Amino acid sequence: EGNPYTWWVGKANEKHYYWGGSGPGIQKCACGIERNCTDPKFYCNCDADYKQWRKDTGMLTYKEHLPVSQVVVGDIDRPGSEAKISVGPVRCQGDRNYWNAASFVTSSSYLHFSTFQGETSADISFYFKTSASDGVFLENLGNTDFIKLELKSATEVSFSFDVGNGPVEIVVRSPNHLNDDQWHRVNAERNVKQASLQVDQLPVEVRKAPTEGHTRLELYSQLYVGAAGGQRGFLGCIRSLRMNGVTLDLEERAKVTPGVKPGCSGHCTSYGMYCANGGKCVEKYNGYSCDCSKTAYDGPFCIKDVGAFFEEGMWLRYNFLSPGTTMKDLVSRTLLSSSDPEITVPDLNLNKEELSFSFSTTKSPCVLLYISSYTPDFMAVLVKPSGNLQIRYSLGGTKEPYNIDVDHRNMANGQPHMVNITRNGRDIVLQLDHYPPTSYSLPAASDIQFNSPKALFLGKVIEIGKIDQDIYKYNTPGFTGCLSRVQFNQIAPLKAALRPTNASSHVHIQGELVESNCGASPLTIPPMSAATDPWHLDSASADFPYNGQAIGDGVNRNSAIIGGVIAVVIFTILCTLVFLIRYMFRHKGTYHTNEAKGAESAESADAAIMNNDPNFTETIDESKKEWLI
Repeated sequence: EGNPYTWWVGKANEKHYYWGGSGPGIQKCACGIERNCTDPKFYCNCDADYKQWRKDTGMLTYKEHLPVSQVVVGDIDRPGSEAKISVGPVRCQGDRNYWNAASFVTSSSYLHFSTFQGETSADISFYFKTSASDGVFLENLGNTDFIKLELKSATEVSFSFDVGNGPVEIVVRSPNHLNDDQWHRVNAERNVKQASLQVDQLPVEVRKAPTEGHTRLELYSQLYVGAAGGQRGFLGCIRSLRMNGVTLDLEERAKVTPGVKPGCSGHCTSYGMYCANGGKCVEKYNGYSCDCSKTAYDGPFCIKDVGAFFEEGMWLRYNFLSPGTTMKDLVSRTLLSSSDPEITVPDLNLNKEELSFSFSTTKSPCVLLYISSYTPDFMAVLVKPSGNLQIRYSLGGTKEPYNIDVDHRNMANGQPHMVNITRNGRDIVLQLDHYPPTSYSLPAASDIQFNSPKALFLGKVIEIGKIDQDIYKYNTPGFTGCLSRVQFNQIAPLKAALRPTNASSHVHIQGELVESNCGASPLTIPPMSAATDPWHLDSASADFPYNGQAIGDGVNRNSAIIGGVIAVVIFTILCTLVFLIRYMFRHKGTYHTNEAKGAESAESADAAIMNNDPNFTETIDESKKEWLI
């Protein structure tokens, strides 16, 4: 009935129904093209359905469809029906000189070759790619004659020469920027009748030569590639440079030339892995940069958290639709077809989504994140009164939302926690902090499409219409704490609010949003396995003497009493030690003597005092008394 039983899958996961020796769009094998199939009614030998083995073979040569990643074979479930398939390797062939390239990393770097011999005709072609807005590709000079090709601006390529009749310039202007770090082809020709210039597939610019005057191009200097005297050189890559049919060996000359590197592999090939968290590596002529616009991170390598502190009652709303878009517009087109290439919004219906963020709080309950829709569908991440985390899905098909409760961890402990939720159809994977991911599945009766997402809320839900009762209950007074690196698919609402971009028009904030780095990566250590944990007790076989009542801050009352007694004992011991030390050292120290002068020669101490103090004798004479004490 015209529907093939067999096909193969190539690049971009597209099905193809043509086979070796045939071409795209033709549902035939090689014998169908050559008209020599086993059964003339069919276009492949294998379609003859004979009892003997038949074979179709040939080369698949349309490279835009290659390589072959999968082959699907049908109609083999009948008795006596068999098939054998073999796919050979991909083989590439072509001109090695096509990729002979050099990279110019400074504006003063250049390669030099022997003088270009193009007196009556010149045919020059090459490819270039750059992120610079101007630069000279090549130049060769004579006394007054010259020939030059240059990038005059981001959209203009110039071919100029002088054969003695005065300078002639041909300019091709591109509607798109040529400094987009993509390959562009330049083809310049000159003969005694005319000169022409073409860039990529743009229209050819032609200039007729004068009927009288000079026609020979007389050059004497060396040919300079990548720079010219006194002018800004080219920054970027040039490859496959052919001049009058001869390919110049740029790579070999670049090996011995400072400022020029052979080849053009690009910096992103070597250093692109440093663009973290989904950042895109962007080539520069002398380096690379990381594009973090599609991530929730910032900084040179997309590793800086973008976070904010939410005070009580604050909230942020990110509208998936652009301001002014109506529901009619929503139905008439998918949101991914936004005319603004810098804004990526969810599709009309989501079969899968990825949500990641970090938070820290000490208050519960609260709503961390809520995604509403134009239908009753919603998704929410909550902190319950107990401090435990709950993820709530309502996609239709069930009376009650599907809840994922993480009851074994208190998340309202003031420490940063990382949450990553991935849903693909019915399968949900949740990862908290650095603990292993946990898998869940939506009920069989639940729908798997998140229909018409409307807005994303942070901190509090301010939505018109009916809201789930638990969410309404947890919504007051609101979230207090830190949220950072919030990303829903390709949307980073906090970053859009704190970094002015075109997506900032989607954001509405109630209160003052203050940027903060409070969402640092959690330092949670993965739990030890039961086999290696010396403190692990099997709950099924272990008996605990006490199962104290938990107090408000989560600490066991018995443990608190024991801790207080230990503190009192330690304090008493310290006081006793201080008293003993002071008693032991009360008579110790240094003392000074005040001996009378002449004590060395006196017979006794009394004599020394009397000899030294003349008043002593007078005192004895006046008193003439002795006292016994």
